[in-house]
Amino acid sequence: MLTGIRVIEIEGLGPAPFAAMMLADLGADVICVHRKAEGAGLMPAHPIIDRGKRSITLDLKSPADVETLLHLVETADALVEGFRPGVMERLGLGPITCHARNPDLIYGRMTGWGQDSPLAETAGHDLNYIALSGALWYDATPGTPPQPPATLVGDIGGGALYLVAGILAALVRRETRHGDTPAGCVVDAAIYDGSAHMMNLLMTLQQAGQFSSLRGKSLLDGPHWSRCYVCADGGYISVQCLEPQFYAEFLSRLDLSEDAQFARQHDKSLWPVLGARLAGIFAAQPRDHWDRLFKGSDACVAPVLSPIEAEAHPMNQRRTWVTAENGLQAAAAPRFSGQDSWEVPPAPARGQHNSEILAKLRQRQR
Repeated sequence: MLTGIRVIEIEGLGPAPFAAMMLADLGADVICVHRKAEGAGLMPAHPIIDRGKRSITLDLKSPADVETLLHLVETADALVEGFRPGVMERLGLGPITCHARNPDLIYGRMTGWGQDSPLAETAGHDLNYIALSGALWYDATPGTPPQPPATLVGDIGGGALYLVAGILAALVRRETRHGDTPAGCVVDAAIYDGSAHMMNLLMTLQQAGQFSSLRGKSLLDGPHWSRCYVCADGGYISVQCLEPQFYAEFLSRLDLSEDAQFARQHDKSLWPVLGARLAGIFAAQPRDHWDRLFKGSDACVAPVLSPIEAEAHPMNQRRTWVTAENGLQAAAAPRFSGQDSWEVPPAPARGQHNSEILAKLRQRQR
């Protein structure tokens, strides 16, 4: 889908390289500018999030290597960086400098707090960003503290995916411009902003009176029919049968259809009591028992699987999970009609494409 689009990624950690991986998954030619130091950062030798990219190693404190990167920028459609505000400017690689070389460049910036905010210069991590944005508030059952959702809500959901969406929107804008006006822009993707934006479905439910700021009183964070339960073997089962017909199927499978208390699905005063009753029921049998009981039904019940278990599950006929030389990983998403069967592309060694990339640059400069 993005064949012919070149993206320059400045090596970093977390959401920025994930965003660049997604662009590579979509067909872009992503050149990752890795540090020259072997083993720099926390990444393994062939990180999954580098799959499908090419690699060049540069020392961005070297004026000669900065100039090489600027020559690469001249050939690019987009750039992705994930440093604190001001770092790229201090390296001589900020948007003003890059746009002077390539007025049509889409300059993608990934931060936690945004480029210009009261906390822009302050350190933080995924959990801090989503805590302050409001996105973490409902991630707990009554009486328990919110749980860190393993970077998915912040770094990936509110960060990387919003950066990709911004870059794609800017690419469309560039292609539909009129005249010769430069179409370059800066995409300011802040995890704080994106994770707050993801709350808008819940805020719509709040409009309808279905969400409360009181923990355990809202449509999805309090009911006995919207949570996970511990099974006899220590496994977990997820339940979220919100609609009445699905709730009825859930009760039927558990032989609870005639129970007067369970019939009062939306009686908030009963949610703690019914949650405790279900906890006792699910704790009496192992996870596979409940999986078999609800399989194929509309009760909206599913076992909580590890990625390894998910790969072995029949649902993985879609090849959503695949194992390659560099380990278990999820396939590219979304999928497109007419698309060739997707295979895991290799992740490059650091600097693997130095000669190839530099030779093309020299050729271009002749």
